[in-house]
Amino acid sequence: MEESFARVEIKYMLTPDQQAAMADGLRQYGFQWMDFGDPAVQSLYYDTPDHRLIRDSLERPMYKEKLRLRAYGRPGAQTTSFVEVKKKYDGVVYKRRVALPLQAAYQGLSGGCLPPEAGQVGREAQWMVKRYGLIPSAVIAYDRDAWFSDQWPDVRITFDRNLTFRDHDFDLRANACGLPLMKPDQRLMEIKTSGVYPLWLARLLWDTQVKRIHYSKYGLAYLKYIQEKESNPRKEASSYV
Repeated sequence: MEESFARVEIKYMLTPDQQAAMADGLRQYGFQWMDFGDPAVQSLYYDTPDHRLIRDSLERPMYKEKLRLRAYGRPGAQTTSFVEVKKKYDGVVYKRRVALPLQAAYQGLSGGCLPPEAGQVGREAQWMVKRYGLIPSAVIAYDRDAWFSDQWPDVRITFDRNLTFRDHDFDLRANACGLPLMKPDQRLMEIKTSGVYPLWLARLLWDTQVKRIHYSKYGLAYLKYIQEKESNPRKEASSYV
Protein backbone atom coordinates (compact mmCIF):
# COMPACT_ATOMS: atom_id res chain seq x y z
CA MET A 1 0.00 0.00 0.00
CA GLU A 2 1.35 3.38 -1.03
CA GLU A 3 0.82 6.52 1.04
CA SER A 4 1.53 10.15 0.18
CA PHE A 5 1.84 13.21 2.41
CA ALA A 6 2.38 16.89 1.65
CA ARG A 7 2.88 19.08 4.70
CA VAL A 8 4.97 21.65 6.50
CA GLU A 9 7.09 20.27 9.34
CA ILE A 10 8.32 22.65 12.05
CA LYS A 11 10.63 21.53 14.87
CA TYR A 12 11.06 22.78 18.42
CA MET A 13 13.43 21.80 21.25
CA LEU A 14 11.74 21.33 24.63
CA THR A 15 12.45 20.42 28.21
CA PRO A 16 10.43 17.61 29.85
CA ASP A 17 8.41 20.27 31.73
CA GLN A 18 7.58 22.04 28.48
CA GLN A 19 6.53 18.74 26.93
CA ALA A 20 4.21 18.09 29.88
CA ALA A 21 2.72 21.58 29.51
CA MET A 22 2.22 21.03 25.78
CA ALA A 23 0.56 17.67 26.44
CA ASP A 24 -1.84 19.23 28.96
CA GLY A 25 -2.75 21.90 26.41
CA LEU A 26 -3.24 19.37 23.61
CA ARG A 27 -5.67 17.34 25.72
CA GLN A 28 -7.85 20.43 26.11
CA TYR A 29 -8.30 20.46 22.34
CA GLY A 30 -9.20 16.82 21.99
CA PHE A 31 -5.76 15.41 21.25
CA GLN A 32 -4.89 11.89 22.34
CA TRP A 33 -1.60 10.07 22.74
CA MET A 34 -1.28 7.25 20.21
CA ASP A 35 -0.32 4.12 22.14
CA PHE A 36 1.69 1.91 19.76
CA GLY A 37 2.90 -0.36 22.57
CA ASP A 38 6.58 0.19 21.77
CA PRO A 39 7.69 3.80 21.12
CA ALA A 40 10.90 2.83 19.29
CA VAL A 41 11.48 4.15 15.77
CA GLN A 42 14.49 3.22 13.62
CA SER A 43 15.32 4.79 10.26
CA LEU A 44 18.07 3.60 7.93
CA TYR A 45 19.26 6.44 5.69
CA TYR A 46 20.79 5.77 2.30
CA ASP A 47 23.49 8.07 0.94
CA THR A 48 26.49 8.12 -1.35
CA PRO A 49 29.84 6.88 0.01
CA ASP A 50 30.91 10.52 0.42
CA HIS A 51 27.56 11.51 2.01
CA ARG A 52 26.58 13.79 -0.84
CA LEU A 53 22.85 13.87 -0.07
CA ILE A 54 23.21 15.02 3.53
CA ARG A 55 25.98 17.48 2.69
CA ASP A 56 23.75 19.04 0.03
CA SER A 57 20.79 19.04 2.43
CA LEU A 58 22.74 20.95 5.08
CA GLU A 59 23.15 23.80 2.59
CA ARG A 60 19.36 24.28 2.84
CA PRO A 61 18.69 24.27 -0.90
CA MET A 62 15.27 25.03 -2.38
CA TYR A 63 14.93 21.34 -3.28
CA LYS A 64 16.34 18.25 -1.57
CA GLU A 65 15.54 14.57 -1.37
CA LYS A 66 16.32 11.54 0.76
CA LEU A 67 15.71 7.81 0.84
CA ARG A 68 15.22 5.84 4.02
CA LEU A 69 13.86 2.58 5.37
CA ARG A 70 11.83 2.87 8.57
CA ALA A 71 10.63 0.28 11.08
CA TYR A 72 8.79 0.57 14.37
CA GLY A 73 9.16 -1.30 17.65
CA ARG A 74 11.42 -4.36 17.70
CA PRO A 75 11.13 -5.63 14.12
CA GLY A 76 11.66 -9.09 12.71
CA ALA A 77 12.32 -10.19 9.14
CA GLN A 78 8.62 -10.16 8.23
CA THR A 79 7.69 -7.06 10.22
CA THR A 80 6.10 -4.35 8.11
CA SER A 81 8.60 -1.63 7.27
CA PHE A 82 8.33 1.44 5.08
CA VAL A 83 10.45 2.46 2.11
CA GLU A 84 10.19 6.24 2.13
CA VAL A 85 11.09 8.75 -0.57
CA LYS A 86 11.09 12.17 1.04
CA LYS A 87 11.47 15.42 -0.85
CA LYS A 88 11.33 19.02 0.28
CA TYR A 89 10.65 21.95 -2.01
CA ASP A 90 10.25 25.56 -0.91
CA GLY A 91 9.53 24.56 2.68
CA VAL A 92 6.92 21.89 1.92
CA VAL A 93 7.71 18.24 2.63
CA TYR A 94 6.43 15.62 0.19
CA LYS A 95 6.69 12.09 1.55
CA ARG A 96 5.69 8.94 -0.28
CA ARG A 97 6.09 5.51 1.20
CA VAL A 98 5.23 1.89 0.60
CA ALA A 99 4.93 -0.94 3.13
CA LEU A 100 7.03 -4.07 2.67
CA PRO A 101 8.36 -6.87 4.90
CA LEU A 102 11.59 -5.60 6.43
CA GLN A 103 13.90 -8.24 4.95
CA ALA A 104 12.45 -7.82 1.44
CA ALA A 105 12.81 -4.03 1.66
CA TYR A 106 16.37 -4.18 2.94
CA GLN A 107 17.50 -6.72 0.39
CA GLY A 108 15.71 -4.90 -2.42
CA LEU A 109 17.29 -1.55 -1.64
CA SER A 110 20.74 -3.07 -1.19
CA GLY A 111 20.44 -4.96 -4.47
CA GLY A 112 18.65 -2.18 -6.30
CA CYS A 113 15.62 -4.36 -7.13
CA LEU A 114 12.51 -4.09 -4.96
CA PRO A 115 9.61 -6.52 -5.48
CA PRO A 116 6.89 -5.50 -7.98
CA GLU A 117 4.39 -4.84 -5.20
CA ALA A 118 6.52 -1.85 -4.16
CA GLY A 119 4.86 -0.01 -7.03
CA GLN A 120 5.77 3.50 -8.13
CA VAL A 121 7.45 4.37 -4.84
CA GLY A 122 9.63 1.29 -5.17
CA ARG A 123 10.59 2.19 -8.74
CA GLU A 124 11.49 5.71 -7.66
CA ALA A 125 13.57 4.36 -4.76
CA GLN A 126 15.40 2.02 -7.14
CA TRP A 127 16.05 4.93 -9.50
CA MET A 128 17.57 6.96 -6.64
CA VAL A 129 19.79 4.03 -5.61
CA LYS A 130 21.11 3.66 -9.14
CA ARG A 131 21.36 7.36 -9.96
CA TYR A 132 23.33 8.33 -6.87
CA GLY A 133 24.97 5.00 -6.04
CA LEU A 134 23.27 4.95 -2.65
CA ILE A 135 24.37 2.62 0.13
CA PRO A 136 23.29 2.22 3.79
CA SER A 137 24.82 5.17 5.64
CA ALA A 138 23.29 5.76 9.07
CA VAL A 139 20.68 4.43 11.46
CA ILE A 140 18.85 7.04 13.51
CA ALA A 141 16.84 5.62 16.42
CA TYR A 142 14.64 7.25 19.02
CA ASP A 143 11.52 6.87 21.12
CA ARG A 144 8.47 8.76 19.86
CA ASP A 145 5.21 9.92 21.42
CA ALA A 146 2.64 10.88 18.77
CA TRP A 147 -0.54 12.90 19.32
CA PHE A 148 -3.58 13.23 17.09
CA SER A 149 -7.14 14.58 17.17
CA ASP A 150 -10.16 13.77 15.02
CA GLN A 151 -11.18 17.41 15.50
CA TRP A 152 -7.91 18.65 13.98
CA PRO A 153 -6.94 16.05 11.35
CA ASP A 154 -4.50 18.45 9.66
CA VAL A 155 -2.41 18.76 12.82
CA ARG A 156 -0.07 15.99 13.97
CA ILE A 157 2.41 16.47 16.81
CA THR A 158 5.24 14.19 17.87
CA PHE A 159 7.79 14.26 20.71
CA ASP A 160 11.10 12.42 20.24
CA ARG A 161 13.60 11.45 22.95
CA ASN A 162 16.67 9.21 23.41
CA LEU A 163 17.90 10.07 19.93
CA THR A 164 20.92 7.99 18.83
CA PHE A 165 23.03 7.34 15.74
CA ARG A 166 25.10 4.43 14.45
CA ASP A 167 26.97 3.85 11.19
CA HIS A 168 27.25 0.05 11.53
CA ASP A 169 24.84 -2.85 12.06
CA PHE A 170 22.49 -1.46 9.42
CA ASP A 171 20.03 -4.31 9.87
CA LEU A 172 17.19 -2.72 11.84
CA ARG A 173 16.71 -5.98 13.74
CA ALA A 174 20.12 -5.54 15.37
CA ASN A 175 18.95 -3.18 18.14
CA ALA A 176 22.58 -2.07 18.44
CA CYS A 177 23.54 0.71 20.83
CA GLY A 178 24.01 4.11 19.27
CA LEU A 179 25.84 7.34 19.99
CA PRO A 180 23.75 10.12 21.57
CA LEU A 181 22.45 13.00 19.47
CA MET A 182 20.65 14.85 22.25
CA LYS A 183 20.85 15.31 25.99
CA PRO A 184 18.67 13.13 28.28
CA ASP A 185 16.58 16.15 29.26
CA GLN A 186 15.87 17.28 25.70
CA ARG A 187 12.73 16.57 23.70
CA LEU A 188 12.34 17.24 19.99
CA MET A 189 8.82 18.29 19.05
CA GLU A 190 7.63 18.25 15.44
CA ILE A 191 4.42 19.92 14.35
CA LYS A 192 3.16 18.68 11.00
CA THR A 193 0.41 20.75 9.36
CA SER A 194 -0.89 21.92 6.01
CA GLY A 195 1.01 25.14 6.67
CA VAL A 196 -1.20 27.30 8.90
CA TYR A 197 -1.39 26.85 12.67
CA PRO A 198 -4.77 27.09 14.40
CA LEU A 199 -4.90 30.10 16.70
CA TRP A 200 -5.12 27.92 19.79
CA LEU A 201 -1.89 26.13 18.82
CA ALA A 202 -0.04 29.41 18.29
CA ARG A 203 -1.18 30.53 21.75
CA LEU A 204 -0.12 27.23 23.32
CA LEU A 205 3.36 27.59 21.83
CA TRP A 206 3.58 31.12 23.18
CA ASP A 207 2.40 30.10 26.65
CA THR A 208 4.93 27.26 26.89
CA GLN A 209 7.75 29.45 25.50
CA VAL A 210 9.12 26.73 23.22
CA LYS A 211 11.70 27.73 20.64
CA ARG A 212 11.62 26.84 16.97
CA ILE A 213 14.84 25.35 15.61
CA HIS A 214 16.27 24.12 12.33
CA TYR A 215 17.03 20.47 13.04
CA SER A 216 17.87 17.43 10.94
CA LYS A 217 18.44 14.15 12.77
CA TYR A 218 20.68 12.72 10.06
CA GLY A 219 22.26 16.14 9.52
CA LEU A 220 23.22 16.37 13.18
CA ALA A 221 24.70 12.87 13.05
CA TYR A 222 26.79 13.91 10.08
CA LEU A 223 28.04 17.09 11.71
CA LYS A 224 28.66 15.54 15.12
CA TYR A 225 30.18 12.20 14.16
CA ILE A 226 30.48 11.34 10.47
CA GLN A 227 32.27 14.52 9.37
CA GLU A 228 34.88 14.16 12.10
CA LYS A 229 35.31 10.48 11.31
CA GLU A 230 35.96 11.35 7.66
CA SER A 231 38.60 13.89 8.66
CA ASN A 232 40.13 11.45 11.20
CA PRO A 233 39.77 8.04 9.49
CA ARG A 234 41.91 6.24 12.08
CA LYS A 235 39.59 7.26 14.89
CA GLU A 236 36.79 4.85 15.76
CA ALA A 237 33.31 6.33 15.78
CA SER A 238 32.62 4.67 19.14
CA SER A 239 35.27 6.88 20.73
CA TYR A 240 33.36 10.08 19.98
CA VAL A 241 31.52 11.78 22.80
